[in-house]
Amino acid sequence: MRFLFPGNTVTDLGAAVGVALAVAVLLWAMHCFLISRLERVAARTATQADDWLLAVVRTTYKLFILVVALYAGSMVLELTPRYEMIIHRVAMIAFLLQAAMWGDTGVRAWRDRHRNMDGGPDSAVSVLSTAILDFLMRMAVWLVVLLMILDNLGFNITTLVASLGIGGIAVALAVQNILGDLFASLSIVLDKPFVLGDFIIVDDILGTVEYIGLKTTRVRSLGGEQVVFSNGDLLKARIRNHQRMNTRRAAFIIRVTYQTSEEQLRAIPELVQSIVSSQENVNFERAHFFALSESSLDFEVVYWIQSPDYFLFMNAQQAIFLSLVRQFRERGIEFAHPVRKVRLSGSLQGDSVVPPTP
Repeated sequence: MRFLFPGNTVTDLGAAVGVALAVAVLLWAMHCFLISRLERVAARTATQADDWLLAVVRTTYKLFILVVALYAGSMVLELTPRYEMIIHRVAMIAFLLQAAMWGDTGVRAWRDRHRNMDGGPDSAVSVLSTAILDFLMRMAVWLVVLLMILDNLGFNITTLVASLGIGGIAVALAVQNILGDLFASLSIVLDKPFVLGDFIIVDDILGTVEYIGLKTTRVRSLGGEQVVFSNGDLLKARIRNHQRMNTRRAAFIIRVTYQTSEEQLRAIPELVQSIVSSQENVNFERAHFFALSESSLDFEVVYWIQSPDYFLFMNAQQAIFLSLVRQFRERGIEFAHPVRKVRLSGSLQGDSVVPPTP
């Protein structure tokens, strides 16, 4: 003991042991109290923060508490610089490893929470992408801790970090397209601009999302063929997701002939309103006489379908058109069609024009 702790009396050693025991008991009591308290709180609440904190606290190991207690006890003793450095490094390594375990547990708790939240048709895709993101985050945590431990042990990590940086840049440049699609896949899974089964429009492609992978997303178009998009290119495009539509705005134009009387023209908006309002799940907005075209008098009609269902929209549209055709016929209102009248100043005879007789 004199060799290990020169210059310290038995009283000093006893005080160090007492301090170590007191710190160990105090830390263990706090650990047990926090776990008991968090368990009661987590049982009463539906939030995930307390569950995450409970999982982190539970990963506090007894060996870490013991090392902290011994380090606190060593502060009472007079130590040589060599032993003081050794104890300091051991305590720091224990703290870094415990911090890595806390971070690792926090990442895994986030992963489990995200998986539990995703119970939809794209859950398999979410599990795969979340697993990849979980692996990258945990690897980053342990890599940082490893570098800090090496630095604590006296190694010069500047060259190592620079080498890792240069190698990482080279690898990233070599696989930048793959990495771009991979992170785009993670963005799709986490941000959810669309999920499996959604009907989307990308540029001039219309179809249903059939598969979301790590590199590509596949859409079954209306023509039946499968269109494959790169995830990176897909997120750069403007995506119109019809599955997220709550209501659908519909508008059409009615064209009647110039022979339509003023009384009939005044009656058309009220007639259209009664026809549109009589449909289920349809809200009439307006009907106006808005244009004098070359061969027709034009009315614009706007209404809203209170459902994103396309078949419901088409059924309502069909019923409205049939009622319009029937009631216009009953009232003698004629729909216009393109007509062009050409008046000749004379009649053609052979290759010459014969002027009309006076």
